Amino acid sequence: MNQRFKVVSLTHRHAPLAIRELLALDAPACRALLLVISRELGLADVLVLSTCNRTEVYYSDSRDQSAAIVGELARLKNLPDSASVSGWFTSITSAPAAVRHLFEVALGLDAQVIGDQQIGHQVKQAYQWSAEADAAGPFLHRLLHTVFFTHKRVRQETGFCDGAASVSYAAVQLVEDLTAHLASPRVLLVGAGTFGADVARHFGASDRFAHVTICNRTRDTAEAVAAECGLQVLDFADLAQGIHTADVVICSVAAAAPIITLPLLENQAVLSHKFLVDLSMPRSIAAEVETVPGVLLYSLDAIQSNASAALERRLAAVPQVRAIVAESMAGLQDWSEEMEVSPTIQKLKNALEQLRQEEMKRFAKRMSPAEAGLLDEITKSLMQKVLKQPVLQLKAACKRGEPGQLVELLSEVFDLERQPALT
Repeated sequence: MNQRFKVVSLTHRHAPLAIRELLALDAPACRALLLVISRELGLADVLVLSTCNRTEVYYSDSRDQSAAIVGELARLKNLPDSASVSGWFTSITSAPAAVRHLFEVALGLDAQVIGDQQIGHQVKQAYQWSAEADAAGPFLHRLLHTVFFTHKRVRQETGFCDGAASVSYAAVQLVEDLTAHLASPRVLLVGAGTFGADVARHFGASDRFAHVTICNRTRDTAEAVAAECGLQVLDFADLAQGIHTADVVICSVAAAAPIITLPLLENQAVLSHKFLVDLSMPRSIAAEVETVPGVLLYSLDAIQSNASAALERRLAAVPQVRAIVAESMAGLQDWSEEMEVSPTIQKLKNALEQLRQEEMKRFAKRMSPAEAGLLDEITKSLMQKVLKQPVLQLKAACKRGEPGQLVELLSEVFDLERQPALT
């Protein structure tokens, strides 16, 4: 295990919505912070992850760099200083704990709605940014590929990913409960991004909702989602009228300031209840709209999973998922330990190969090409047999956590310090 691996984390478990939205990062901001941390702070294995419920930075360094990272995040968000927000962050400096945390985040064990699969896609995107910025070292590459393989095992071997107990599905379930008294509720979905499209798919798959309209700044995007899900489309210029006629408005847009505000609603007569659901981070519906009689606002923190059957299956599968994670972490630990002795193994191979080549050179002149070829094949096979036991013993010593003495002995016997690490 890379004992330098750490994470500084802001999540729904410790920080209120207002703080999370203040520090939420869009894609360009994630990439900007990634570059600052990896290049200016000089940290390795950097992964920047920001979702509706968390903002986290994973990194490798010998020291706890959480204060410096939070400081850079505060500067990126134009905050006067980091002191006002630093108390909401949690720093995990134990490498096994930080690795386990990333597994639990990526698999949905630490999600607000347990088993939420959207987070897995967001982790993959964050990893892609790290790889493109050359901020991912060998350990992070191995760790993320292990995480993705583990996710595949969980999907194949457990019921943890069954059903649709995601935040987007939870929002649709909430709307279904809120409109149970209406024969044919009119729903307006504002925003056709990744999250909005996911919500739209759930509405499209539901027999309960026949009148669902999607509205987006870019009409082409809205039309593509509408065509996939069987929804209607509303021009963004007609948003106010769409809100007026809808029983439910679900907003999932990326905006610096709320787009549904008090002036937009206070002149509209609300004859019955109008339900507004804000899935955005930062929030895109102003909190003041709830002062309008008949308007009820639900934020991310208010959404709870009503997918009880799926949720129960997922909860029941948690022990099995944790067992799979433990296996994956053990494999990662074995790989990390073997990486510690791989330079010694390579140097030993080089030393034996050098001896073999020297002896081949001595006798090659006395042999025919066929004889030389045969001797080359024999000596290569012999070298592999000689190498087998030292390599097995080195790996066994790694598992015991005591490779040092054997590495030192082999180095002295074969004078490995003079050998290059790579051929």
